[in-house]
Amino acid sequence: MSTFLELGIQKEFVKGLNELGIKKPTEIQNATIPILLNSKIDFVGLAQTGTGKTAAFGLPILQAINTDSQYIQALILAPTRELAQQIKKQLFKYTKYVENKIFVETVYGGEKIERQIQNLKRTTHIVVATPGRLIDLIEKGEINLSKISTLVLDEADEMLSMGFKQDLNRILKYTGKNKNTWLFSATMPEEIKQIIKTYMAADAARIEVNKNALVNANITHHFIKTSIKEKPDLLIRILERRSNDRGIIFCRTKAGTQNLTTLLKEEGFSVDALEGDMQQKEREKVMRAFKNGCLQVLISTDVSARGIDVNNLGFVIHHQLPEQLEYYTHRSGRTARAGKAGFSIALILPNELDRIKEIQKALGIKFVEISI
Repeated sequence: MSTFLELGIQKEFVKGLNELGIKKPTEIQNATIPILLNSKIDFVGLAQTGTGKTAAFGLPILQAINTDSQYIQALILAPTRELAQQIKKQLFKYTKYVENKIFVETVYGGEKIERQIQNLKRTTHIVVATPGRLIDLIEKGEINLSKISTLVLDEADEMLSMGFKQDLNRILKYTGKNKNTWLFSATMPEEIKQIIKTYMAADAARIEVNKNALVNANITHHFIKTSIKEKPDLLIRILERRSNDRGIIFCRTKAGTQNLTTLLKEEGFSVDALEGDMQQKEREKVMRAFKNGCLQVLISTDVSARGIDVNNLGFVIHHQLPEQLEYYTHRSGRTARAGKAGFSIALILPNELDRIKEIQKALGIKFVEISI
C-alpha cells in the first residue's frame, strides 16, 4: 500500500486528509488516483458506496483546478441532494490547508432556484449537482459548462434507477467534447454500458475494486422465517436486543414505512420515517437527528435511502425483501462502512426462501438462518 504522497497528492491536501483521520489510501484510491492525476482520460470505476470514492475522484479534481480562472472546471453529478451535499462538504474539508481558495457550489432540487442562481454568479470552480436541477439551470441559461474539463458521474446506476436517464444524456451532450468523463457505479446494468459506449472514449481506463465482492465482505447476512402476523413482534424483539446500535429498516412502500413508524413509536422506540412524500425540510430534520445520534432507527423506502451515508450503523433490517437485486446491495451497503462490521437481517415469509437462494447466488454471499 502506498501513502497519499506517493500517489502524487500534494502535501497541503495530505495535511487536510490527516486531520480527517484519513491516513491510508483505500483500494479504490490506490488504483484510481495515479491514473486520474497523471492522464487526461475517460475513466470507469466499479466500486461500492463506502469505499472512499469521493477522495478517489475529488483529490485529482481539486489538484487540477486553476484558481486564477473564474470558470467552472469540473462538474460532479450525484443521484441525491444528500450525496451532493456530502461530496461538497468532503471537498471543502480536503482544501482546508490549500493556499488559493477553491470554490465549490451545490445545486439540487428542493431549494429555491433563485438562491442557487445567485450563488453561481460568484466565482465557482466545481459544481456538484443532481441531474434534474442542473437541467433547469442549463435551460434558463444560468450556468456555463462550456469550459469544464472533468465530468464525474457518481453512483451512475443509482441515477439511472431513479429515472434520470434522459437528463444524463442531455447533460453529457451539453458539456461539450473537450472534457474527460469519469463514471463510478456499483453495478453495470445494460444502460450504463450504453452510456459508456455512446459518450466515453473506447480506450477509457477501467478499475474494478474487489469485483467478486458485490456486497461488502464485512457484512453478516441473516434471515429469519416469520409470518405476516408475527412480523411486528419479531421486529420489536430484534430492536430490543440491539438497543445500543443504530440501524435502518427498509420497507417496500411509503404506506408500509408510515405504518411501521407509527407502530414502533407507540412501542417507545426512537424511530422516524424517511419517505417520498416528505418535504425537504422534514427530510433534512430527520437526517440530522439520525446523523447526530438523537434518533436510533430510520425506517425508509429504497428510493428515500439513496445517498444516505452515516457512519457506525450496526444493522440493516429488510422488513420485506427488495424487488430488485441491486437494491439488496444498496440497502445492506449502508452498514459496515469504512472497514467496520455490520449485520443485514431479512424477515422472510416461508414462500420467500427461493428468493434468498437467488440473492445468495447472484451476489455471491451466504445467508445464515437465525431465530429469536
